[in-house]
Amino acid sequence: MGLKNAIIDLMPGPLVRIFAAPYTAGKGIASGVAKADDLHARLGIYSTVDLLAEEVFRREDVEATLQVYLRMIEALKDRPYASISLKPTSLGINESEAYCQANLRRIVEAAAAHRIHITLDMEERHFTDVTLRMFRAIREEFDNFGIVLQSRLFRTPGDIKALPAKRCKVRICIGIYNEPADVALQDKADMKDKLFEYMQMLLDQGHYPEIATHDEPLIRRCIEHLDKRGVPKDAYEFQMLLGVPRTQIQQEIVKRGQIIRLYVPFAEDWKYAVRYMKRRLAHSPSMAFMVMKNLFGS
Repeated sequence: MGLKNAIIDLMPGPLVRIFAAPYTAGKGIASGVAKADDLHARLGIYSTVDLLAEEVFRREDVEATLQVYLRMIEALKDRPYASISLKPTSLGINESEAYCQANLRRIVEAAAAHRIHITLDMEERHFTDVTLRMFRAIREEFDNFGIVLQSRLFRTPGDIKALPAKRCKVRICIGIYNEPADVALQDKADMKDKLFEYMQMLLDQGHYPEIATHDEPLIRRCIEHLDKRGVPKDAYEFQMLLGVPRTQIQQEIVKRGQIIRLYVPFAEDWKYAVRYMKRRLAHSPSMAFMVMKNLFGS
């Protein structure tokens, strides 16, 4: 694992940009909005648009990121097929919880005025507790605020039980951050089984699961189970990453009258897109093969 990460880390930025192209909307807010419009108009697919800006430490950079999100809200209004995702490390958590929470609240409040849903992404395990605290505090005040939970973490059942009593939109995913064996599962098959289990648990608790996976057998397993259980098709949705070739299953979901939502990231500074793609490649080197297939049409 260490050698793989080291090799990917040494990849030059221009090469990473080639791999990143199918997985990012481009540069600037307009690219994210245009991609969301195109996906919905052509394919009936929904989007969650995200600014690539993680591990921001300087207050001036945090303030700049905050302003991008506020402009993004204005640009995405009147688009019921578009939501927004954001991360604590881009909005001040490295300075303080209070500062970050104030920034998050400002974004959520602005989005609420335009009926835009905001999802607070989950990062490494060190941020799990503070992320959930900020989510619960703001969720008590605003209904347009959702959270992400990761099936790999042993703590997730307790985190589901501790969600606010009111209905929450919860993206349930495996999670991209590699965590140690004392806090997380290490086998992908186990993580997928837990994702299936936690999806049911979220429904039982009265929440709206956003089932985030590219694994087609798992998606079909979820659909079969939920249909047998008689769960309304508007009580959950599926989510994937932009650029991962899953056109057939995505269109099957659309034809079922359900939401399939793609994570649509864009960059204001390309260095963040490079970091994003390196992390994705480290998590799943097979993505490089997918990109090469897309590039050369083979």
